[in-house]
Amino acid sequence: MAHTQLEPVKTYLMDLQERLCQALAEVDGEAGFREDAWQREGGGGGRSRVIENGAVFEKGGVNYSHVFGEELPPSATAARPELAGRSFHAVGVSWVLHPQNPHVPTSHGNVRFFIAEKPGAEPVWWFGGGFDLTPFYPVFEDVVHWHRVARDACTPFGEAVYARYKDWCDEYFYLRHRDETRGVGGLFFDDLNEGGFDACFDFLKAVGDSFLPAYLPIVQRRRGTPWGERERNFQLYRRGRYVEFNLVWDRGTLFGLQSGGRTESILMSMPPVAHWHYAWTPEPDSPEALLYRDYLHPRDWLSEAEELGKAEGASR
Repeated sequence: MAHTQLEPVKTYLMDLQERLCQALAEVDGEAGFREDAWQREGGGGGRSRVIENGAVFEKGGVNYSHVFGEELPPSATAARPELAGRSFHAVGVSWVLHPQNPHVPTSHGNVRFFIAEKPGAEPVWWFGGGFDLTPFYPVFEDVVHWHRVARDACTPFGEAVYARYKDWCDEYFYLRHRDETRGVGGLFFDDLNEGGFDACFDFLKAVGDSFLPAYLPIVQRRRGTPWGERERNFQLYRRGRYVEFNLVWDRGTLFGLQSGGRTESILMSMPPVAHWHYAWTPEPDSPEALLYRDYLHPRDWLSEAEELGKAEGASR
């Protein structure tokens, strides 16, 4: 199975990396991606692509990796003891974008496939991935657009799929030590192997293919919004939360480091500049306070938008 079903996943993921980089470089219009190929001691490697100091993106990366080996790291076998003694392949594309303009949200996504095998036993495999949005100065219509695209990607696979993976995203990207979500969520799924390989692979592709339609319209709408020192300082402060999540809670970061992945590529997701200020709180009723009050907790964005639309229609 590793060869017959791993290869089409690799082909899709490498093509996805190409398409993401091309579209993001086009929307930036000034900077392009530089590629850094690497090899992993023990098996595998990848190609990291990074964009820096562009017209839109202060820093971004789109990484492809395929790592394999004869033994899994402790972070994997501790949670899944049935994987002990199995060889493994892990392949995926991950991306993160840190824009210059504080009114353009940071965004992150990844899609991945994992398979572990040993002689005389059935392979253990699953898909995972998703994408999430981290605005600093959120706009309700942008958040609704983001979630509509996410819902539309899920709908062909069942009416309950979006709600399930939307809730999982809210739970996963939650900073328990801060009692707040990292952003406004999106989709998150893992351990997906229900319904057979082909159905799961189709879902992975639907999620990967929907990122650009979800994100680029928001970038285009907000890239020209004026900003100054106040907005920049708040952006850098909130980026600190992004760093905290990746280093404290993110399972992918831990797996990558423990499995001997390339540290430079794993930590590509970090913003180029971030600030921490002791016991800082936003001014009451300020735009910064709006983020904390209305956006850093789970909400049913699409139902709220539908109710708002009904109310506006009734008032006409």
